[in-house]
Order: sequence, then structure tokens, then C-alpha cells
Amino acid sequence: MIELLDYPFMQRALLAALLVGVAAPAVGIYLVQRRQAIMGDGIGHVAMTGVALGFLLSTNPVWTAVLVSALGAVAMELIRWYGMARGDIALSLLFYGGMAGGVMIVNLSPGGSNADLMTYLFGSITTVSPEDVTAIVALSAFALAVCLGLRRQLFAVCQDEEFARVTGLPVRMLNLLLAVTAAVTVTVAMRVVGLLLVSALMVLPVVAAQQVTRGFATTLALSVATGVLVALSGTATSFYADVPPGASIVLLAIALFALLAVVAPLLDRVRSRAGARHEEHHRTQEAPEGATVVR
Repeated sequence: MIELLDYPFMQRALLAALLVGVAAPAVGIYLVQRRQAIMGDGIGHVAMTGVALGFLLSTNPVWTAVLVSALGAVAMELIRWYGMARGDIALSLLFYGGMAGGVMIVNLSPGGSNADLMTYLFGSITTVSPEDVTAIVALSAFALAVCLGLRRQLFAVCQDEEFARVTGLPVRMLNLLLAVTAAVTVTVAMRVVGLLLVSALMVLPVVAAQQVTRGFATTLALSVATGVLVALSGTATSFYADVPPGASIVLLAIALFALLAVVAPLLDRVRSRAGARHEEHHRTQEAPEGATVVR
């Protein structure tokens, strides 16, 4: 395993995977809470246009993808807010238009072809450049600052918007900030997982953790730990087995989800028995001296 660090491109890939493994579940937990787990997939489609614009303008596609995907995320929020007629159709047009626009623009770029999009669609550990690492570090820092720094406010909004509004929270601003943060996270993850699979890394660690945890803070911590584990393991697997990193990461996340699904009922039984013993002990302690405790 140590020999991975002998290669500069793997050093960059593992650092990117680590950051993605932390940032994606940290944002995904709020999307799952809002029942918008598929939002990351939609943003990924829109981000394709941003990637293609990067090729067309001969600039780093990461930054153009951030801009376009953020605008797409804001558009999704506006559609949700105002309840536009046939909102599902409007979102479909946005998603498919983003994908089609990306394919068209990349073919118009100098020397561009659809093959150029493949590393962004499915991820590629060998193409993570030093410039990509710089962008990923900066964008991950922003995403984590929002998700952790405003966790109480974001949780309140995702749990119950009406209650959050009554308590004086700026609900619309927080929703917009979360949407933009999700767009940033999709862009961060596209070099490792790929745009078509990024939503899985935002959602699977969260739903896996939810099976065995109780409480938001514990779920967040286990989700991030799971994300880091599958991201690093999947990246290492892709190096040794010569397989796409995105597919490796997602399949490992699914396997871990299945494992926790088996473990969860056992943990529930242990918790139930522990609770019953605690309750019986409490009743015994409170019973008057000489009294008979009914079991």
C-alpha cells in the first residue's frame, strides 16, 4: 500500500479522494434530510456544460464547472420555491439540456471531442493535476466551512422549513447556500468519482450510517468516516486493478451499505436489551426496602 505514495499522480489522487470523501457526505446528509438525494445527480448533468466551456475557453474546467453548476443549483431552488407549473418537466429540461450542451460545446472547442468528457463523467486518478488539487482543496474548504459552521441552522431548515422560518432563520438564503455548496461539492468530486456517479458518494455513506446511528452528529461523523474509507479504498483499488475509480468507490459504498443493513437489526436488539436492563435496574433502585419488584 505504501508504494502508492511513490507516484506523484497517486499522491494527488489520494489527497483528492480524501477531500471528496469528507466533503461529499457532509453535504449529502442535508440533501438526504430534505429528501433531495437525487439533486447531486442533476447538478452533475448541468456541470457538464461547465466542463465543456472550460475546454472551449482553454481554461481549467473545474472553475467553469463551479460557475455553471452553481447557477444550475440556484435555478433548481427557484423552481422549487415558486412551484412552477410542471416543475418536474422544468428540472428535466435543465438536466438534459446541461448534458446535451456539454456534448455540443466540447465538440466546438479546439481539438475537442466527446472523449475529453470521459474523465469527468467517470473520474480518472491519472489526470488529477496540481492545479486540480489546488482547486479541490479550496472548494472543499468552502463546502466544509458551510456544512460544519452552519450545521445547526442547516439542520433546522432541512428538518422543518416552516418552524425554522418562525424562529427567524433566513430560510431562503440558507437554502440557496446549501444548493450552491452542493454544486461546489459535485465539482470537487468529479475528478475522482465522475459527474455521473458523484451523487452516490453524497448519499450512500449517509444512508449507510443512518442504519446504525441515532442523532444527527453521530450520523454525520460516521457518514464522513464511511466516505473517506470508500473513497481511499476505491482509489487504491483502481490503481492496482486498473479499473475506473468512480465505479470502485460506488461499489464499495454499496457493499458497506449492505453490510450495515445486516448489522443494524443486531445492534437494535443489543440496544433494546441494554435499555430493558437499565430500566429494570432503575426500578430496582427506586423500589422501597423490602418491597417486591414485579418483573
